[in-house]
Amino acid sequence: MLFNRTTIALTVATVLCSACSSTADSNASNRAQVTGNSSIVGTQTPFASESVYFVVTDRFVDGDASNNHVDQGGEHPTWQLPLEGPEGKKAYVGYMGGDLKGILDNAEYIKDMGFTAVWMTPVHDNPDYAFNGDEPITYGGAFKDGGKTGYHGYWATNFYKADEHLISEDLSVSDYTAKMREHGLKSVFDIVANHGTPSFTMEKDLPGYGELYDKEGNLVADHQNLAPEELDPENNPLHAFFHNYPDLVKLSNLDDENPAVRDYLINSYLHWISQGADAFRIDTIRHVPHSFWREASDRIRAQNPDFFMFGEAFDYEANNIAQHTLEKNGGVSVLDFPMQKAMVSVFEKPLESDFADLEKVLHLTHGPYKNPYELTTFYDNHDMARINATDNGFINAHNWLFTVRGIPVVYMGSEIGYMRGTAEHAGNRNYVGQERLNKAKTHPIQQALTKIANVRKNTVALQRGVQVNLELEGHSAAFYRVVDTNDAQQTALVLLNKGESAQSFEVNEFMQSGQWVEQLSGQTVNIANDGALTATVAPNGVQVWVREGKVSNSALRAQIEYQLARQ
Repeated sequence: MLFNRTTIALTVATVLCSACSSTADSNASNRAQVTGNSSIVGTQTPFASESVYFVVTDRFVDGDASNNHVDQGGEHPTWQLPLEGPEGKKAYVGYMGGDLKGILDNAEYIKDMGFTAVWMTPVHDNPDYAFNGDEPITYGGAFKDGGKTGYHGYWATNFYKADEHLISEDLSVSDYTAKMREHGLKSVFDIVANHGTPSFTMEKDLPGYGELYDKEGNLVADHQNLAPEELDPENNPLHAFFHNYPDLVKLSNLDDENPAVRDYLINSYLHWISQGADAFRIDTIRHVPHSFWREASDRIRAQNPDFFMFGEAFDYEANNIAQHTLEKNGGVSVLDFPMQKAMVSVFEKPLESDFADLEKVLHLTHGPYKNPYELTTFYDNHDMARINATDNGFINAHNWLFTVRGIPVVYMGSEIGYMRGTAEHAGNRNYVGQERLNKAKTHPIQQALTKIANVRKNTVALQRGVQVNLELEGHSAAFYRVVDTNDAQQTALVLLNKGESAQSFEVNEFMQSGQWVEQLSGQTVNIANDGALTATVAPNGVQVWVREGKVSNSALRAQIEYQLARQ
């Protein structure tokens, strides 16, 4: 492949860049930009350097059997609770034993793969019984909570207290975050604002369900097993925390317009920052108004200016989810659902798909996001079916995920293709366990992931560089990532091949003279002025060629300025 398109005039780009600079807002330092001193950077947000391993804590590794509480719940037990599927398949809606110690025991495993942060499901205290309301959940079912437990952490009874299944006598939440930092790993906490526990339709009002307790353990709210329409906040102060209409299934619908509720929740977020949270993932962000997140972000960032947050707005329309990223709405990044959908379509069937389908969702120009370089990118998680890809499909997905714009997130077990293709109540959240992790390093997906994730970890251009596409077509993709600031000057050329045969590349468009080093093989080439870089990329392979130094190609700089002026 030969890349040599007509470039855009430098003078035009410079004019456009100047116009862009004149309209920049007070947060321009976090926008992809070419500043007045000709710095080039996708984002200055510190968290952009991270890559995230996502863990459903109870389903990862049991590091402390003493906190399993296998007899908890009495007539409504909480341990394991298998759902029986066809051909002996099982999913589970009870606790399986995973805990903070299980994550900490595998900190070096996670770090060695190239990850720098661990996002874990909420640490909040959850009820001690299986829920006895709603319709019973069945294997492969959805939108029913009957018979389930709060093993996942999203059914908080106390937003300030850690669940007893997760902590140990010698490992509190703050101990955990401190020890993870010793391994070079940040902690991403999962927070919730729109709901508490399932709160009505119970056969018998079970302790914890429909209840909320404060930091001192005082009861501040109780649904009392009443339907939302039956709540009476004017005469019963315990009802004042809730809306009198339902939202998601039988979950309590927290009244985000109530100042007391806002204080309760936002102060709980500040509490977990004091316990070592380095970033937040926000559950169901679109179910709470922008005004709440603006207040929350203002209060959080008043004390922690660079604190990073990204929300889950389960919506494949970029214009919808982008609203959360705007400063007026709190300036919260989001999980990139449009890219997730495209990645599934491309990498589940890599031989039948086209890289061009991924170019459409990058939104490098004319996009709705405040900054596309700060989106968290992923191909599946605990709330959807795992990607149903071959080993090579996973390898190609990771090669893309760790080289394109955005902050990569990978769900636990994906490094071995665990439970591929399964949805939530059909195995998506099944227990991983230490035995599988002990064998993982021999798996081809894990080996390839480790290589490309560590390349990103050590290549600043892949973390925060502006992306300039050369070609995304068929089985091949080629693009630059460029950063040129006072702190870093680096250009990366990424070559991807998701096909089953080797692919030759010859790149002279925007090529810069000097030494280029391929990061996976260590191969070095010296490119002369007006020269081209030629390479052959193996099937299902990736090459990342890096040149150190300031941008020397005026046409490349013009393209970047032209592009960013339209971001």
